[in-house]
Amino acid sequence: MNKKTLCAAVCLPAAMALGVADVAANEKINANPKQASPDAKKSVKELQDNFLKLKFGMFIHYNMATYRGVQWVKGYHDPSIFNPGSKIDTDAWADAAVSAGMTYGVLTVKHVAGFCLWDSRHTTYDVMHPDCPYKQDLVAQFIQSFKSRGLKVGLYYCWRHPGFGKEYKVLPPECDPATHTLKEQNEFQKAQVAELIETYPKVFYIWNDALDPKIMPADEILAHIRGIRPDLLTSSNWWDWGKKGTPFVDIAVKESRHFPQDNQAPGETCWKLEQKWFWNEGARSKAATEVVDLMTRANDRNSNFLLNVGPDRNGRIVESSSKTLAEIGRLRDPNATPGLPKGR
Repeated sequence: MNKKTLCAAVCLPAAMALGVADVAANEKINANPKQASPDAKKSVKELQDNFLKLKFGMFIHYNMATYRGVQWVKGYHDPSIFNPGSKIDTDAWADAAVSAGMTYGVLTVKHVAGFCLWDSRHTTYDVMHPDCPYKQDLVAQFIQSFKSRGLKVGLYYCWRHPGFGKEYKVLPPECDPATHTLKEQNEFQKAQVAELIETYPKVFYIWNDALDPKIMPADEILAHIRGIRPDLLTSSNWWDWGKKGTPFVDIAVKESRHFPQDNQAPGETCWKLEQKWFWNEGARSKAATEVVDLMTRANDRNSNFLLNVGPDRNGRIVESSSKTLAEIGRLRDPNATPGLPKGR
């Protein structure tokens, strides 16, 4: 499928939009057979148990919102805004994760802005857009940096939920919710998720935001993902705050809250190191002791602890956060050699 060219203002008329039916067909044509891996024959229970052994990961919120000074981007913004000034040092991200004793990382490859951090064949609204200065596959960079340091990698993908209203597009212009049905939106999103899984076989985990029964049944999304990679785990962060932490797919997610003490569901507790998910002016870090306390409680409740950092507009983790991450590592393992992965 060839990409369509967006206008300079990134407003794609409905008549020029990429057909969602074509996206679905393209997905079938390009689908790879089930990829062999050491975990391919493991049961879901075994995969969940292995996930919980990871204990501690880095959540990285970095996307169009970083450059808009907001947490949720409304509408479509010019891709030229996504401009870190030079190649992003994802090795520094991975080194910061290692310094804290983390075992995996999860990157926001598509947030509510709809902007993609990889070269998606389903949209031009990505880092390879003619007007985007970056012109590099940030997802591939992230994976290479983390894997080279012995860390596992997961990808965050935001689904377009009916609760987002009209302002938050979530999907790229080729599947603008103003002109496409929920069924068409889901076909587009399933095609992009398949693309991510097939393009980046080293990923072990897909972190889904806003995916719940109002989008599609759990069986449908699990069958879709398992049909591509049987060994891939997936989580889902419910749109409904009252249901967060309730099992839906493989891993239950809590956001800035802890699971109950008697939690039995394989879980992941997400927390912010700074004040917000995406970087903002004046961002500063929590104390390392507070983070370790939060992580200990999460781990005691059958949950990993996924700690978010928000790189700034140059793609750098702010100094106070880097220092805190290193201090977390020292608190967790005073005898560890600085800069070396712990517990693997």
